Amino acid sequence: MSRMNELIAILKQDYARFPHQQTFAIYDPQVIFRDPMSRLRGRSQFEGMIRWMGQWFQELRLQLHEIYSQGAVIHTRWTMSWVAPLPWKPRLQVTGRSQLWVNEQGLIAAQTDYWDCSRWQLFLQLWRFPRQTPTADPGPR
Repeated sequence: MSRMNELIAILKQDYARFPHQQTFAIYDPQVIFRDPMSRLRGRSQFEGMIRWMGQWFQELRLQLHEIYSQGAVIHTRWTMSWVAPLPWKPRLQVTGRSQLWVNEQGLIAAQTDYWDCSRWQLFLQLWRFPRQTPTADPGPR
């Protein structure tokens, strides 16, 4: 099995159990991560971000739709959803794609996530309140 195929197999497993039991050893110690909200460097920073997400958000899920390699780059397409820790428990969802660059050592050296929505559109999802079920009108009192 080629290293790219091995990385793809590991990533499929990691996406399925995200954010738990992630295989951080496939990332270079100086990995660079970027998404619309974060920019960080280092495997320990990356691992800390994933652990924080797992502790802070409820029902965090990462659904993988597509994964393939092209040269030294792995491409993924995914949907991430979670419940924000607010009293009205809004469910947020973002779809997007990632590009993961693999270095000569066979480790992921950089990952950039692109969202299909803006940060503002994601923020607005926080303000979706649960629908109240109308109760029967008891009539005049």
